[in-house]
Order: sequence, then structure tokens, then C-alpha cells
Amino acid sequence: MDITQEAPAAFRTSATRPGPVGLLVEAVSDLRSRWRLIRYLARADLKRKGADTFFGNLWWVIDPLLQMAVYVILVTVVFERTTPAYPLFIFAAILPWKWFTTVVTDSISSVTGQERLIKQIQFPKIVLPAASMIAGIAQFLFGMIPLAAMLVIFYTDRISPALVFIPVVAVVQLVFSTGLGLALAALNVFFRDVGNLARHVLRLWFYLSPALYGADTIASLGEKHPTIVSLMKLNPFYAILESYRDAIYYGRAPNFALLGAVLAGSVILLVVGTIFFKRLEPSFAKVL
Repeated sequence: MDITQEAPAAFRTSATRPGPVGLLVEAVSDLRSRWRLIRYLARADLKRKGADTFFGNLWWVIDPLLQMAVYVILVTVVFERTTPAYPLFIFAAILPWKWFTTVVTDSISSVTGQERLIKQIQFPKIVLPAASMIAGIAQFLFGMIPLAAMLVIFYTDRISPALVFIPVVAVVQLVFSTGLGLALAALNVFFRDVGNLARHVLRLWFYLSPALYGADTIASLGEKHPTIVSLMKLNPFYAILESYRDAIYYGRAPNFALLGAVLAGSVILLVVGTIFFKRLEPSFAKVL
């Protein structure tokens, strides 16, 4: 595929600045008209990651299983805490969290990593983080293989009709991740420390989310630390991870009221992130 064919006939300059609605319309138009380019970049990203290591994309099977093993040993052996079917309990959170961190970190470097391409060709830069999002979806689907294997082989009693809600929760997570990824991708062009800072923030974010523990543990802290618990419940991944766990571990429908609130906030974040990205986009080539 000749990527130069995807360059638009006319490209907006910094002298012409549409309003917020115009920027949103332009972003949607860019994504629709450059869908072939997005697919090409997503496939190239998956191929590159697969070729960089011996196991390639199999790491999306191996890595969450290894993380699960580490935390199972830490919690059940070292801290001697018992939770029924704990490997499944924690895997239901580790897999979507790995998807989130992968999408965010890849989005952050999606623009700066294509510095030469941006300087040579005029094209909508929003396709770069969009390609990272598409590649992340493919990797997440690949990571569902060990989850399905765990359910079929070890936890058949946990298989229930509630599993159909997994895509619903995934859509909410995707909207949130996309909005955040777009904003950080644009910001990283001007402040290259964003990537380093994000790694530490994501690590702290993981431990403040109900991944190693559940909502019951957070609720038990309410008597001694009500303010901290209230803040923890404002974390979008409180609802997202618990919704995954409801569908996978508990075999019940998620709390749609809570999930809907996160979706509403995620849509706002997506709109703001898109406008922010499109507003800064004309300056990318100059800064890079």
C-alpha cells in the first residue's frame, strides 16, 4: 500500500481554525475517509510487535497468565487470603487492565513515533492513535483465549449467560481509553515526559482500582476511611473492572446505572480529547 495516496487534496492550515463542532465533524470525516490507512497502520503495528519477540502476539496469552500467577501467589500464599476461584477473580481484571495500559501507552507514542512520516506527508494525524486503538482491540480479543480456556477447563460452574455483557463493558472501556489516549497523544508531542509520567500513574492507578481486591474490600474500608472510599469509587475503573467481574466471575448483569454514568463521562472525555487533539494537530509537524 502506498501511504502517500492517503494524503488529502487540501489540508487545513493553522490560519483556519474551526470551532469545537467543526473539529469533531472533521475528526469523524478524517477517520471515515482514511479507514484503509488506519487498518494498514494497525496491521503493521501488530506485525511489528509480533516480530519483535520470539513468542510474538502470544504474549497476550502468556503475559496476563504470568501476572495472574504472581498475584495469586502473593495474595493466597504470602498474605494468606482466600477467595473462591481467585485465579479467575483476578484474571477478569488483569486482562482488561492490560488492554487499557497497552492502548494508553501506545497512543501516547503514536504521533511522536511517526515523526518522519508526519514531516514528509500531509495526512490527518488522528489516524495514528486510531490505529493504536484498533490494534489494541485485536490484542484484547487475542487475550480472551486464555480466559475462555480457564472457564472451559477449570471453572465450568462460572459459565453463564451473563458473559454476553463482556462486549458491553468493553465498549465503555474503549470510549474512555480512546478519549484519554487522544488527549495524551497530543500532549506528548509538546511534553515528552508524558510517557514517563504515565507509566507511574498507571501503576498507581492499578493498585487504586479493584483489581487485586473487589468492591467488598473497598466497602469494608468505608467505616475507617469514608473519604478515601468515596474517592476510590469515583475511579472509572471501579465500575469497569467490577462490571467485568460481574459478567465473568459472579455470573450476573453489571450495575448498568454505574456503568452508564462512566459511559456518560467517557463520552465527554472522548469529545474533549478529540477537540484537543484536532486543535493542536496543525502544530505537530512544526514541533516534531
